[in-house]
Amino acid sequence: MNTRIIFGLAGCGLLFALVSAYIYGRQKPALPPVFTPPTNPYASGIYTNGIVESYQGSGENIAIYPDVSGRITQIHVREGDRVKAGQPLVSIDDSVQQALAAQQQHQAEAALAQLQALQAEPRKETLDVAAAQVAQAQAGVKTAGDAYEKQQHAYRIDPRSISKDALDSARDALQVAQANLDYARRQYSLIKAGAWTYDIHNQEAQYNALQQAYRSSSALLQKFTLRAPADGVVMAVNTAMGSYVSPQGAYDTYTRGYGPVVVMGGPQDYLSVRCFIDEILLTRLPSVEHIRAQMSLRGTDVKIPLEFVRIQPYVTPKIQLSDQRTERVDLRVLPVIFRFKTPGNVTIYPGQQVDVYVGEK
Repeated sequence: MNTRIIFGLAGCGLLFALVSAYIYGRQKPALPPVFTPPTNPYASGIYTNGIVESYQGSGENIAIYPDVSGRITQIHVREGDRVKAGQPLVSIDDSVQQALAAQQQHQAEAALAQLQALQAEPRKETLDVAAAQVAQAQAGVKTAGDAYEKQQHAYRIDPRSISKDALDSARDALQVAQANLDYARRQYSLIKAGAWTYDIHNQEAQYNALQQAYRSSSALLQKFTLRAPADGVVMAVNTAMGSYVSPQGAYDTYTRGYGPVVVMGGPQDYLSVRCFIDEILLTRLPSVEHIRAQMSLRGTDVKIPLEFVRIQPYVTPKIQLSDQRTERVDLRVLPVIFRFKTPGNVTIYPGQQVDVYVGEK
């Protein structure tokens, strides 16, 4: 009885092993690929990777940094907006600068008023007062002269009728009156001549200096609003309301570094592709007249022909993809820029990595 049980269990185990071997030994057919891997369309093409950028006449994207420091008070645009040259992008708190510009404006206006007052001299009312003082001095001379003549006439008739001291006092009073008349006339001439040219030039220089200071403050006040330097598309806004920015840019809490406050790209009718050719393949790079290229979007079967734009004739370490400027990089590459017209059936974004084959016509 025990032997039968043992043989039965052994048979069941053998049957289970055969069924398991059959099930696990079957080979499932491989799934078809989601997309066709990129292939070299040229007989001796060079493979390289590239980064999609906004199409610019030079450089990459437009990185906008502020010229002043302060907190963000308003953000006028959103990422993806099309903007015109001069359109406001971001506003920085300018309350202190506004007060300073207003103060300098008032100081310049006060200096201008003082300059105009000097240029308008002599003032009619002041000249009339000076003329009245001359007339008063003339009357004083006549009065003192008459008194002196009377004293002198009486002294001639009878020297004992008047003392020598009284006669001298009358003569002194006449000389004082004549001196006062001379002073009044000179004062009248001074007022009539108007302001001194040196005073006018000095006041004019002060006004020009204050006016220039006001213009400088007004120009600096405009810097508190970041504006689009050209027509294009807002690609990134790297700040928020209340954040502090400086000429170094905006602080990124993820990378713990500073970057541009706003990143703009050119009009999206064309996009460019910056390719990085390995320095060991530069001898195989076709001449500028015969170069051509084709771009493949990763994860798709989309292939787009590229139009050659320019070569950046400077071999650099390949850090554009990792952005690790502190790491030791042995591979050096030559940047080559192509462009393509934005297709309507697929969306391509700046910053996207693509596969590129460079060949010869």
